[in-house]
Amino acid sequence: MGVVVTGVGIVSALGVGVQSNIVSMREGRSGISAHPSILKTGNILPVGELRMTNDELHRLADIPVHKHLSRTALLGIIAAREALADAKAEPSKRIGLVSSTSVGGMDLTEGFFREFMKDDSAGRLRDVRMHDCGAITSAMAHYCGINAYTTTISTACSSAANAVMFGAKLIEHDVVDYVVAGGSDALSAFTLNGFKSLMILDRQACRPFDRSRAGLNLGEGAGYLVLQGDKNSAPNYYCRLAGYANRNDAHHQTATSAEGEGAFLAMAEALKLANLSPREVSYINAHGTGTQNNDSAESAAFIRLFGENIPAFSSTKGFTGHTLAAAGGIEAAYSVLSVAKGFLYPNLNFSHPIEEFGLIPNSEFSEGNNIDCVLSNSFGFGGNCSSLVFVR
Repeated sequence: MGVVVTGVGIVSALGVGVQSNIVSMREGRSGISAHPSILKTGNILPVGELRMTNDELHRLADIPVHKHLSRTALLGIIAAREALADAKAEPSKRIGLVSSTSVGGMDLTEGFFREFMKDDSAGRLRDVRMHDCGAITSAMAHYCGINAYTTTISTACSSAANAVMFGAKLIEHDVVDYVVAGGSDALSAFTLNGFKSLMILDRQACRPFDRSRAGLNLGEGAGYLVLQGDKNSAPNYYCRLAGYANRNDAHHQTATSAEGEGAFLAMAEALKLANLSPREVSYINAHGTGTQNNDSAESAAFIRLFGENIPAFSSTKGFTGHTLAAAGGIEAAYSVLSVAKGFLYPNLNFSHPIEEFGLIPNSEFSEGNNIDCVLSNSFGFGGNCSSLVFVR
């Protein structure tokens, strides 16, 4: 059984919904702001923040504020609902959910500990109940009408791509009729402080694949696809998920090997499963975080796999920031739209190529391109590297 994409949902710093995201990219408007305004933190660093409070997100999702859901859950619910509505999913069918997150309900946990640390009899315990990653999935399942299989994946920045892979296997083995697959993560002081301690946050707007790159900008958001088997799908599906792979270079807790071993293997194996050669790839939605290590390793992997015939590529993180577990879902959604609509996305803030590689990413938004095959890359801590192949 083949697997097709019939629904797409996105929430990011560019806005709520697919249309808002595409309009912003078409106009070259980044969602990166100079510092957080919704997140309460002393760190003045650029972030890709959705400028809506949790109360506003509750109202947008038509969920009473007193339900007090985590921001991660709210972002996920809104994006997953958009994807389900887009797919016109039939409630009577078996609908599964494979959702990923890295921070879970950390935003509410931080609120609890601010009070608890002052007085160990203070703090609202209901804030802690959504801390676990699985609690986010449970809340999403409840508010999105999921009636079949549910599970949670947390493999750092490759999480949502791995969720899409797992979802495809559920379809292929006829476990569900539809599966909503992707990821959601909200900004939190914990992640901002953590990445700052690793010294990989840029104090300016991030510059993926640029010689002057100095780190990443964190972001928040959610991205989900609805997958179906092609024998049961609506006739107007977006594209096919033709291949996928997860590989590990087993190099370091956070860094990728200099030769990009995990990235190379993930891309090569995904194309092999799709029965495609590297020459057949039209566009790569790169992981492209803007860190010294990632962009060099990914560039090295491109050259190993494609040689002198590297297709058009770009990182969209200059628009959204690095949304951690959600990145693979948001960028998979962009990749699906690239195949279906012929979109090529710009790599913001690029000026000069990395000297040892000389690679130049796509710099302009364009549409109506003949794009038959898109490779979507998501590479996480621990060397956990994943690639998805979407074809017309």
